[in-house]
Amino acid sequence: MEPSCGQSIVKYEKQKDDGRMETQKRKQNEKEKAERSMKIVAGLGSVDEYIPYVLAGADELFCGYVPYNWTKKYGTVLPLNRREVLAYNVQLGSFSELEILSAMIRKYRKPVHIAMNSLYYIPEQYEEIADIVKQCMKIGFDSFILADPALILYLRQKGISCKIHLSGEVGEMNREAIKVFREMGIGRIIFHRKNTVALMRQMIEAVNAEKLEFEAFALNELCQFTGAFCNSLHCDEMGYLCRTTYWGDAEMEERMERVIKRTLEIEEQQEQQYLCGKSGCALCALPQLEAAGITHLKLVGRGNYVEDMIRDIRNLKAALGVLEGDQGEEKEAGRYIDQLNKKIFDGQPCGNNCIYNPGQFL
Repeated sequence: MEPSCGQSIVKYEKQKDDGRMETQKRKQNEKEKAERSMKIVAGLGSVDEYIPYVLAGADELFCGYVPYNWTKKYGTVLPLNRREVLAYNVQLGSFSELEILSAMIRKYRKPVHIAMNSLYYIPEQYEEIADIVKQCMKIGFDSFILADPALILYLRQKGISCKIHLSGEVGEMNREAIKVFREMGIGRIIFHRKNTVALMRQMIEAVNAEKLEFEAFALNELCQFTGAFCNSLHCDEMGYLCRTTYWGDAEMEERMERVIKRTLEIEEQQEQQYLCGKSGCALCALPQLEAAGITHLKLVGRGNYVEDMIRDIRNLKAALGVLEGDQGEEKEAGRYIDQLNKKIFDGQPCGNNCIYNPGQFL
């Protein structure tokens, strides 16, 4: 017996409802998966870099902002953040640039965090910084990367309710320190480079991480120093301490000459070709960082070549794609690294400049 017209309509409507429910379920799953995946936070050196970096795949960005009046008054000796360079694009230097950037953010919906992460300031600077923060907030910038605990307390005492990311320049971190900073209203902890993955995992598991985000270094600028103990000025007038040659006895000098010669040869070769993570890389550690509870990945690069940064962002995005594609309950590190080598390094050796010691992942 053939179904009546009414029964056919009911059946058709049920199929439509089932289809809509399936579509909604798929979209919800995709949304939840996107929220769980680690986000890429890329360094921004100028307004012109925002759109290319967003199109390349950056989820968030960070930049420095140093008003001209600050530079005129304090120069590079009392900097607003840890990039005191003026000779090339490392940070924004005028409020009009911030206004342009704010308009871009409204269109592309990718936030920018402003770094004011010097280790300390003199007393008169705190009020000036608070005024700068309030000016930035008026045009839509509400998150700041800070390293000076006194500045954090000062802003809170003044009733400034901006979002604060604790800079990796703060230095040594432990579970009790995280609890203290959380009471100050910190929304994100940025771990410094010298942590092991195991240590970060222990700290994340030891605190109530529901309302906290955790950021770790993923690409570029591996330094032998810890930022909190670095007294170098990263400015145009002087060479960085981390790149200064220290001379000793005659044997040491001869050895250093050989090292310098070889280093210059390598740098010349590297200038001629791009190599992902040549100055610091944690791509192999992404599975362990994800398992540890890291929510954001820092891609350092303020002042780097724009073309290299775009490739860095795409490569980090590709590595995350490889990681998400491994659906096994226990993600196989060997298989992930094999796929990583094929996709990013074309089967060639990587720079072998690991941010996290592979032997300290677990």
